[in-house]
Amino acid sequence: MTTKGVKRPAERDIAPSKKVKVLEKEEESADELDDNSSLDSLDELDSEEEEGDGEGKDGSKEEEEEEEEGEEGEEADSSNRTEKTQKESREEHRKLLQERKMKRKSGIEVERIKRLWEKLRVRNPPVPKEIRKKLSDEAWSLCHGVIGDLVLKHDASRVVQTLVKFSSKDRRDQICKELEPYYYQLATSAYGKYLLVKLLHYGSKESRALIIKSLHGKYRKLLRHKEGAYVLEDMFVLYATATQQQQMLREFWGARFALFHEGKEGKTVEEACAESPENRRIIAANLSTTIKASVEKGSTGFQVLHAVMKEYIKIFEGEEVRDFIDLVKDQVAEMVHTPEGAEVACTIVAKSNAKERKAILKGLKPHAMLMVKNEFGHNVLQTIFMTVDDTKLVDKTFSVEYSDKFTEVLVDKYARRPFLYLLNGLDKAYFSPKAIGELDRYMEMSKETSKKPQDKRRTELLQYFIPLFYKTLEDHPYELLRENMGSQFVQELIMNNELPSASQYREKALTIILDSVKGDLTKEDHLIHEKYTERLLKSLLQGGKWNREKKTVEKIENIGIGYDFAKKFAEELFDSGDDEDAIKMWISESESCFVLVGLVDCFKLHEEKPEARKFLETIKKEGKFIADQESKGAQLLGKIIIQ
Repeated sequence: MTTKGVKRPAERDIAPSKKVKVLEKEEESADELDDNSSLDSLDELDSEEEEGDGEGKDGSKEEEEEEEEGEEGEEADSSNRTEKTQKESREEHRKLLQERKMKRKSGIEVERIKRLWEKLRVRNPPVPKEIRKKLSDEAWSLCHGVIGDLVLKHDASRVVQTLVKFSSKDRRDQICKELEPYYYQLATSAYGKYLLVKLLHYGSKESRALIIKSLHGKYRKLLRHKEGAYVLEDMFVLYATATQQQQMLREFWGARFALFHEGKEGKTVEEACAESPENRRIIAANLSTTIKASVEKGSTGFQVLHAVMKEYIKIFEGEEVRDFIDLVKDQVAEMVHTPEGAEVACTIVAKSNAKERKAILKGLKPHAMLMVKNEFGHNVLQTIFMTVDDTKLVDKTFSVEYSDKFTEVLVDKYARRPFLYLLNGLDKAYFSPKAIGELDRYMEMSKETSKKPQDKRRTELLQYFIPLFYKTLEDHPYELLRENMGSQFVQELIMNNELPSASQYREKALTIILDSVKGDLTKEDHLIHEKYTERLLKSLLQGGKWNREKKTVEKIENIGIGYDFAKKFAEELFDSGDDEDAIKMWISESESCFVLVGLVDCFKLHEEKPEARKFLETIKKEGKFIADQESKGAQLLGKIIIQ
């Protein structure tokens, strides 16, 4: 295989062009001498041409054409000489480069291995399994004893990466053992790091343990290294077990804690610090130094650093808290996407003073949408809602960022939770006991800096956000109601009666919901076929939410639901002149039949009212049609109307 040479302009392009320029300068100087020595003769020729007839003019044209042809020939010869010179220069450079490679340590073996690799790495068409195995075996036989020369070179390192990818488990284990002395060099090499990640990805459990053990004692250096930080990140997040992760973190406490620990798991950082003030001082100093150096290097986005920070926030105190917050307050947005980073962010939000919180919110503003839709990041917004006293600042920071895309927020599994908190507080229907425990812990931390009662803070924020909630429903009803989580949020929104000012929005929202469920139910895209639409309508007809523990409906009075909504529902959908056909359509669909069950239940409680009595009489007339239906909803409806 011919190896391509490295392009060096000084040897290939610049040198030939210099020769051409020298020739051009010589020609120009010669022309100048001729011009100066024969000025008189030129004047005579010019005067003769002026006095001459047409034949003289034609003769001069022929002479000019001959001169032009001569110049073109000279230029062609010159360009040929230049191309030949460049070609010779390239060939000489290739030969020189090849000779240098062959003189290097293991140069011959490396070249032979690379020839095999060129055949092995072909993707289209894929190499047959038998041929690939044969090529791999041959390449591996040449790698023995020279693998250290391969792994740290950009092109040769890829050879070993391919071997790792296509080799058997035993072969990979052999490669891992042979490379053991080079792991740190690989981790800190611009090219070798990819090979080390490949070994972690394709290697066995034992091989990964060997790599992690071999790098023990060098984790702090790796975290602060430009290339090594990426390897450490993958090792910690993707390949280390929980026990190995804890052992890796212990190294950041200090050398004495990394080398000696009791039991399989060892002590936690709190337990180690509780043993003596000296322990706490050493651990805090080591963690703080590592964190500061890594943040200044631009490694704030790494999960392994977030884990180190999490260890630190468990033990920092006094002035250490202020120093740490000052270090990371502008970079919180880079931390919220990992579980450890989100916990650190929530902690510093809870412990920050008003000025520090303002800086934190300013840094989060451009990333508000990504944060709230993140599995861990939404907890940071939740903590902000629960701890920051300046509710006006919170509103200004996030309302603008969410206003254009609030539908995406309200239908997202994670993003809607902080806003459900504004409506219902820490409702157990949406917050697990573990999540409630974590949020209560942040509330406890914030007592030093937060002065407002939690309920007052929540009510103020709700007052800011509730117009945005209703505007989203008004502008995007189908997008919101078509999603189960969005429909569920709408139910919680309408049934929230904390703010008297919300009544003006609620009435319009109920009309929008009714308009959204009108139309032909047999169409597949009708909202009634969405899973939560039926539940939403039944809840509004029943006048409250179902309490699982008490097994009863907790009714909410004077907000336009219950009988008021049922009366309007019947008028809008069944009193249009063809009410018989409309009722039959709702009976024939299973989902809508369950809604009718809720409507009948509501009217039975108000039989003395004419609207209720009229509808019940109408539905009873359809008894035979209901009996002919096979859906569960129709069967239940049939039982209710004859009771």
